[in-house]
Amino acid sequence: MAEQPRNTGAHLVYGELKRRILSLELKPGERIYEPAMATALQVSRTPLREAIRRLISESLLEQQSTGGVLVPALDEKVISELYDVRAALESLMAREACANATAEDLEELRGLLARNAAMVEFADEAMKYGVALHASIARIAGNSWAQRFHEQIASQVERYRYFTNNAPERRDEALANHRLLVEAIASKDAEKAARVAFDHVIGARDETLRVISSSGLVVE
Repeated sequence: MAEQPRNTGAHLVYGELKRRILSLELKPGERIYEPAMATALQVSRTPLREAIRRLISESLLEQQSTGGVLVPALDEKVISELYDVRAALESLMAREACANATAEDLEELRGLLARNAAMVEFADEAMKYGVALHASIARIAGNSWAQRFHEQIASQVERYRYFTNNAPERRDEALANHRLLVEAIASKDAEKAARVAFDHVIGARDETLRVISSSGLVVE
């Protein structure tokens, strides 16, 4: 379980550092120098250190053997493995959601889908409703272990959504996949739901790797 900050100051510093990591303001491989960062954020080093410990526990920062802290490099193999595991989990949960979805569940999914469609032109809002849709499917599936692993993986995938969510074409494609997925769950077509969920995540994996490769960022 990720370490929780003990005070509001650490929580605010955590949120700002995480934002900088996810938005690439802090580049992969960049070292975090505590005195300079504390000055930049106008905080003492105590809340900064608490925030750094939490980000290390989430693998968004990396502790070196020398004691230094840096933003982890982008590793093609790690990214591919992460998305492959997520694809398997999403596929499993989509299949199980077909058996469990109630009329109320389907209404919730369609509501999220409608909001996703309404906000598809806005990257952050489209991502918010897409993530909510997947979380709802995970809940409907009712597999506690799959949901637990899904939540852990989602926190890692968050680092890479920046690379896929900014392109309007990719957001349109994701919305189309979400529509197919909800339709399959509503019709209790477990095979189709599992396939659509799997292919959706693999598409995100391939786009993530393509964008990272073409961006000039180092991929190990």
